[in-house]
Amino acid sequence: MSHLTDYDITKRWPPKQASAIQYYGLPTPNGVKVSIMLEELGLPYDSHLVSFADGDQFTPEFLSLNPNNKIPAIIDPDGPDGKPLPMFESGAILIYLAEKTGKLLPKDAVGRYEVLQWLMFQMGGIGPMFGQVGFFVKFAGKDIEDPRPAQRYIDESARLLEVLDARLEGRDWVCGEYSIADIAIAPWIRTMHMMHESYEAGDLADWNDLKNVPAYLERFLARPAVQAGLKQPATS
Repeated sequence: MSHLTDYDITKRWPPKQASAIQYYGLPTPNGVKVSIMLEELGLPYDSHLVSFADGDQFTPEFLSLNPNNKIPAIIDPDGPDGKPLPMFESGAILIYLAEKTGKLLPKDAVGRYEVLQWLMFQMGGIGPMFGQVGFFVKFAGKDIEDPRPAQRYIDESARLLEVLDARLEGRDWVCGEYSIADIAIAPWIRTMHMMHESYEAGDLADWNDLKNVPAYLERFLARPAVQAGLKQPATS
């Protein structure tokens, strides 16, 4: 395939700018990683809403881009060798965009792998565990009478927050300089804690015992690119 229009997904979500990165998502913790990254980098992009309420993630057009029916996903019309590159999985997209631009991922090997390990800390720990807390505390799982499943994920989330809190001692950002590790981690912290946003579970995970994470979240949310990315794609 050599043109955006060769991809089936563009039939359902037509590009607004043929030269812009096409971003397909929803303002969830995983989705906003990509929109925040695009805003931080200043890359032009079209933002397409994939509505879970409407089952957009199960349509043939979306599945043609991500057979795992999850957001986010992108198509970069100017990928390697100047050809379009389709991608899914938020962590992979962050790495790709960082390498494409030479930003937010250190070029030296030690710094690079330090950032990547904390990116994986989010992908394999914070994301799955916090997501389960959301399910059991706020969504369908809240009706399960047995308290043990919810408590298991609450306890593990509290432990992960303690790990992050210790890591942030003496640091503004997870790896010293702002990076894709922060863009991956902080949206999940926001969703866990902020009462008006989503899970409303920060107190359950011992938020008030943390020394460094609350200020870290404030620093993250103060960034203009973060505020812009949190609003993409628009839901109304």
